[in-house]
Amino acid sequence: MIGALLATLVAISSPLPASAPDSEVSFTSHGVTLRGTVVAPEGGGPAPGIVMVHGSGEHDRDDYRAEAESFAKAGIATLIYDKRTEGYSLFERDYSVLADDALAAVRALRSRPGVDPARVGVWGLSEGGWVAPLAASKSKDVAFVVTVGANGVSPDRQQSWAFETYLRRGGVTGSMVDMVSSTNMRTLAGAGVFPEAGYDPVPVLEKVRQPVLGLWGELDRLTPPGEAVRIFQETLDRAGNRQYTLKVFPQVQHGLRRTTDGFDKLDGFAPGYLDLVANWVNGTKDGPSADPPPVQASQSAALAPLAWYEVPWVQIVVWALALLAFAAYPVTALFRRRKEVPLAGPARWLASAGLLGTVGFLVYYVVLTTGAAMGPGPVLFGRTLPWLALQLIAVGVVVAGAVTAVSWWRKKERGGVRVGLLLAGTVLFIPWAVHWGLLVP
Repeated sequence: MIGALLATLVAISSPLPASAPDSEVSFTSHGVTLRGTVVAPEGGGPAPGIVMVHGSGEHDRDDYRAEAESFAKAGIATLIYDKRTEGYSLFERDYSVLADDALAAVRALRSRPGVDPARVGVWGLSEGGWVAPLAASKSKDVAFVVTVGANGVSPDRQQSWAFETYLRRGGVTGSMVDMVSSTNMRTLAGAGVFPEAGYDPVPVLEKVRQPVLGLWGELDRLTPPGEAVRIFQETLDRAGNRQYTLKVFPQVQHGLRRTTDGFDKLDGFAPGYLDLVANWVNGTKDGPSADPPPVQASQSAALAPLAWYEVPWVQIVVWALALLAFAAYPVTALFRRRKEVPLAGPARWLASAGLLGTVGFLVYYVVLTTGAAMGPGPVLFGRTLPWLALQLIAVGVVVAGAVTAVSWWRKKERGGVRVGLLLAGTVLFIPWAVHWGLLVP
């Protein structure tokens, strides 16, 4: 600890070096050429280096330029690069490939003049908090690991917690929360369209032997921060890695930006964040040291595997058959010559409600899962207005189905196949609507 204190005092008292002109670099990983920029200090002896690993989504090097320039002024050569687009999308990604991209960047930075190859490490934000430790576990070329907003749980569990946190913050309660955070996430993972859903970061952390600096915001609403701090500390202790520093910054959000509630992002990083990283990289990495885990409003939960009737293809078939059954009634009416149709009133109501319920749910589900809705919007009785409308329509299907069934039974002329299809659609619709929360409070 004395060595770390002396190194910190020296770093604080020494004048900050100027930044050298940026240098463009390129490197290849898995057949893809990636391009980046080295932001380095000017002059002096061999400098330590940081490769910055992206968070989820599309990113280029300029997204991390502010941090890179700050690190360069502190005497650290920093490589920022454009994230791959080949093999990476909303529905496709491979953390092992992303880790190999980071390792290719490490090799490129280690080979640069003025960089100490023995002191080049990785920095990862959010998704990079899964990727950076994986890169370190795969190669001794990585000298250290810095994570920002890293997770101790799997991506599907993290996303489920984030959805629930976001909706409850907007005043949403009940079945819509369960649908979005649980049923939806389990379905996406089961369909294979949520890549790396079950990735477990714990076995990877157990293999990391390099010093680790883990940083979290107290008001992180994307990553369960209290669980992450606890899991990092327990895992590194269990693995015998005693060179770690786990720090929690108050009043900041996921990316260590200042915030009022964890959901908004104000200008400026957390006070002390950039200096801490610079001093830690430049100094002696003694440890262990860990802040108390921040308090979470709720705990994340592992997602249960799908039952046979919950698997995506079963749900799609049930939805499609119900839709066809409801649509058959108005479609066949176009070809009928009879002016009077038995049970026309309740049957039309049933067909209309059924079509609105099935099609409306699909539209709203796509809007929610693709992020097209920027916020939950107005909430009434703990429900967003579209969800409340869909629930009322679902109740209308049940009521209209019951009226149609009773009328059909009482009539001597019972409407034939058309009404029978409508009632069959209702029978399919009810358990489907219960599963998706439309008929649940």
